[in-house]
Formats: sequence, structure tokens, C-alpha cells
Amino acid sequence: MSTTLGYVLTICLRIRPLTNIPRAFIAGGIAACGAVTATHPFETVKIRMQLQGELQEKGHQPRMYKGPIHGVSVIVRHEGIRGIYRGLGAAYVYQVLLNGCRLGFYEPLRHTLTSTLFTDPKTQSLGINVFAGATSGILGAAAGSPFFLVKTRLQSFSPFAPVGTQHTYKGAVDGMRQIYKTEGVTGLYRGVGAAMVRTGFGSSVQLPTYFFAKRRLVRHLGMEEGPMLHLASSTASGFVVCCVMHPPDTIMSRMYNQNGNLYKGVFDCLMKTVRTEGFLAIYKGFLPHLARILPHTILTLSLAEQTNKLMKKVEERILPAPIKGDV
Repeated sequence: MSTTLGYVLTICLRIRPLTNIPRAFIAGGIAACGAVTATHPFETVKIRMQLQGELQEKGHQPRMYKGPIHGVSVIVRHEGIRGIYRGLGAAYVYQVLLNGCRLGFYEPLRHTLTSTLFTDPKTQSLGINVFAGATSGILGAAAGSPFFLVKTRLQSFSPFAPVGTQHTYKGAVDGMRQIYKTEGVTGLYRGVGAAMVRTGFGSSVQLPTYFFAKRRLVRHLGMEEGPMLHLASSTASGFVVCCVMHPPDTIMSRMYNQNGNLYKGVFDCLMKTVRTEGFLAIYKGFLPHLARILPHTILTLSLAEQTNKLMKKVEERILPAPIKGDV
């Protein structure tokens, strides 16, 4: 798989100027960090809701966190602001790697495949868009998996209302050190398969939905390029992403937080969860996920648009004409 992806990215870089990828990578990373600062509390609640009642039969499952607002209030009341922002440092690193790859590689990959398969490189193909989105997301998920692993374990820890396996890490660095010490490099990449499935699902629809909504809003409602168009397109994209990505997201949270080999893999976790807790268990934490992902997607994509434009202006001033990247 890595050989195939390497080949695809190699031909991608031959056709598209190199300056576009760093620009989009940096823009995506900066935008995602801004977004995660605002939405991290809902991510903490979402993870705890996904873990509460893990592998317990219906009627015996605790409901310490009942929804996004209730969850935030419970955590802040008993653990303070620090509790709701557990794992923020690891989240920053993960978002830089994930969204940097997702936004940095999507357009070059999409352009390369479109130019190869169609005479007009501006042709919009849903299949190519989905493939480019999924591939760029999978690359980002693999790169950032150890940081998401530690982030999940830090967020699940609670001295007041613990859910799932509890990990007593002092911070992200200490967490990675302890995991590496006890499990080696493979321990840091525990659950990476679930992360790639989850992010592949989300990325396959995020950017294609965003650009699809953007084109339709311009064509049918006459909206012009600007913050309002970015806001509307991002909202549509965020909702679709949440619906598609939440089940594998629940599986990933449980696989990341486990100790030992409670789950043998993605399908084993899925089957055990559904068999013990019912089908709707894979949608635990959906509302806080939606409360997180909508503003996160809106802020990430909107900020990325603005940051990308700003970086292009800076690039045009400092780089000689022959090596400037085209949009």
C-alpha cells in the first residue's frame, strides 16, 4: 500500500509545483489548530460518551455524561477548565499532521488524476474527488495516529467520573514515553487501522462535499466568493462528515483506549459493541461529535481558505516568478 501511495504522490509532485503543497499544508495546520482550540471540549465529552457503558448490556450502562452541554458542565464543575482541555497539546500536533496532509495533498492528487483520466483538467469527477479525499486523509491519520492515541487516553481520564480504561499520564510526552516503554513502537500505533478507516470515511466526503456545496451555492443561489459562502459550504460538509464518520470514530476511540487485547481488530470491536450494547451503541456521543465537528469543519475550511490566500500573497512577494505555485 505504501508503495502505491508513494508512486501516486511522486507523479502528483511531478505535475503540480512543489510550492502548492507546503502552502496548503501550513494553511491547513494553522486553520485546524485554531478550530480545535474552540471545539476541544466537545471532543472530550464525545470520547467519554463513546466509552461509557463499554461492553455492558442495556439497562446496566451508566449515563454520567448525557449530552454535549451536560457533559461540558459536569467536567468543568468537577475537574475545571483543565479537565475539559485534557490532551490539547497532542490534539494540536495531530491536527497539524492530519489536516496538513488532508488539505495539502488533496488538490494536487485530485488534479493529477483528473489530468490523467480526462482531457480537461478542470473536470469535476465525484469518484476522483472521493478517492483523493480518502487517500489524503489516510496519509494524515497514519502520520498523526500516536498523538491521537495519547489524546484519547488523556481525555478519557477522570478522577470524578471515570469511563473505560483509565490511564494516569502526566501529559502527552509522558504518555508516549510510557506506551513506548511497555509496548514499543507497535504500541504507539495501536488502533491505526481503525484511525485510517475512520479518517478515510470522513476525508472521502469532507472536501468533495465542501466543493460540491460551494459550486451549487454559487450556481443556484448566486453567492459570491467570501466568508458567507465558505460558512455555508463548511456547514454542509461538516454535517455529512459527522454522519459518515461517527461509527468508525466510536470504534477507534475504544480501540485506542483499551488495555491489552480487549479487541483484536476493527471488526472484532464492532461486533462486540453491537452484540453487547445494541446497534445504536456505535452512535454514542453523536450529538457532542456534531457539536464539535460542525464548528471545527467551518473554522478549519474557512480559515484554510483565508490562510491560503494570505500565504499566496506572501509567496508572490518573496518568491521569483518561475517557482511560484499556481492555485
